[in-house]
Amino acid sequence: MTPFGARVRELRDKRGIQLKQMAADLQVSAAYLSALEHGKRGRPGPGFVMQIANYFELIWDEVDQLKELAALSHPRVPVDTGGLSPKATLLANLLARHVGELDDATIDRMLAEMGFDEEASDETG
Repeated sequence: MTPFGARVRELRDKRGIQLKQMAADLQVSAAYLSALEHGKRGRPGPGFVMQIANYFELIWDEVDQLKELAALSHPRVPVDTGGLSPKATLLANLLARHVGELDDATIDRMLAEMGFDEEASDETG
């Protein structure tokens, strides 16, 4: 599941909205919405993010957070380390190889080190 998908699911759950109902309301297939929530589809476009924000009647801060989560929710992330130091390339490769082995506490520490808002990460996972 992607951070965006987790947030959409959280919003649906809080409001008691079934996936099929939301999909019908947004005029998309339930399969597409499910795949988007589970990270089996690429990140959504800005127009669809705004449809979802309007659907849930989000306020400005929440809309900005949803946009940021969408931008950070591509399930397959290429990392171009061309022109960077050998250590940067090593880090990118090791992270790609071992990201599935990291526990939540380690991920939280790494996110904090990179300046990611801890409250946003708590809301998505």
